[in-house]
Amino acid sequence: MRILVTGSTGQLGLALLNQLKDSDNKIRMTSRRKPEGFGDFEWVYSDLLSGEGLEEAVKDVEVIIHAATSPFKNSRFIEVSGLGKFLSKLQHIKHFIYPSIVGIEEIPFKYYKLKYEAEELLKNSSIPYTILRATQFHGFVENLLLSKPIFKRYVIPGNIKFQSVDVSEFANHLIDLINIGPQGRTDDFGGPDIMTLKEMAELKIKINNETNKVLSISLPGKLYKSFFDGKNTNIIQKVGKTTFEEYLRNKLN
Repeated sequence: MRILVTGSTGQLGLALLNQLKDSDNKIRMTSRRKPEGFGDFEWVYSDLLSGEGLEEAVKDVEVIIHAATSPFKNSRFIEVSGLGKFLSKLQHIKHFIYPSIVGIEEIPFKYYKLKYEAEELLKNSSIPYTILRATQFHGFVENLLLSKPIFKRYVIPGNIKFQSVDVSEFANHLIDLINIGPQGRTDDFGGPDIMTLKEMAELKIKINNETNKVLSISLPGKLYKSFFDGKNTNIIQKVGKTTFEEYLRNKLN
């Protein structure tokens, strides 16, 4: 089977490529930069913003895992407009797999709203698809919120909740969908534990033997409340196995 991975230099894209190294399928990767270390895979330059290279990227492909995303820059063009251009070239595709995010219709964050628009765009297309939502990746939570102490303190909205997952486990689950076939919107992929950000920070301090402290703050507004209420979690879909603690310990090895 011919499989295309978009966004092949991103965190999820690289995890997918690593999982597909031993695959018997023919793998093509596409992005604006060529990933290193995947010389056995075909690479095609493409840009969702301009549309350049998309037709070549999708030529003769049967399945697409659409890992391309842009949370902070040109988000509307990449997530919605670019996806619309992309879908218009995919009438021959047998299965379009779209990774998404748990709770996006209930969290007032611009990027999440765009992901929800993209889901609706895909649902209203004629392309066979699967939408699989995940909770946040372990590395995303750490890098965005727990990477830079200020004056020996993690200054964080400590009461907000996360159910973080291992990106490699999620990538493997996406790949399993290839043989299952189009599912429409399928069950969420949540991490094994629901923790407050304060608990995650304290765990990092303990495991890394840091001298940092935690300063937990509350924030006003609907965005904070949505994370405080756990709208980004799914307690009945604890699918992932690797905990945040195991993720931190694995980084030390």
